[in-house]
Amino acid sequence: MNRRSLLCTALSSVGAGLLASRANAVTADEKPPAKLKVAYHLADADRVSFALGNIQNHFDGVGGPDNVTIALVVLGPALRAFALTQANPDMTSRVAKFAKAGLQMAACANTMRAQEVTLTQLQPGFTIADRGGVVKIAELQSQGYLYIRP
Repeated sequence: MNRRSLLCTALSSVGAGLLASRANAVTADEKPPAKLKVAYHLADADRVSFALGNIQNHFDGVGGPDNVTIALVVLGPALRAFALTQANPDMTSRVAKFAKAGLQMAACANTMRAQEVTLTQLQPGFTIADRGGVVKIAELQSQGYLYIRP
């Protein structure tokens, strides 16, 4: 190797080292990531169990409900699965567990009217999305919620 090559190699190594140390300093000073906010959109009756499984996996994957805010917006045929008269014991315990963990559950007012369902006929923990489920989802997205439709 000639002197010019040695000098270029040395300068490149020093430059790379400086960049790497600067990158580490920036990383050390960064704030932890903000708590994620996620909106699950559930409309299909045949996807209810799958969606609840996704929500459980989501809580588990981030280390629990303290590390994520999850909203579940239910509309259409899926709402029937959450009616007290339709729910099986497994569904009732899962919904109660999620409500206790802070899952925000909203039922579409339009669907409730169409199915002639009242809030008292749904699993405990539900609120009413007064202007409709899709409006609620759009509002959540405008508040920074990520959208998931399992």
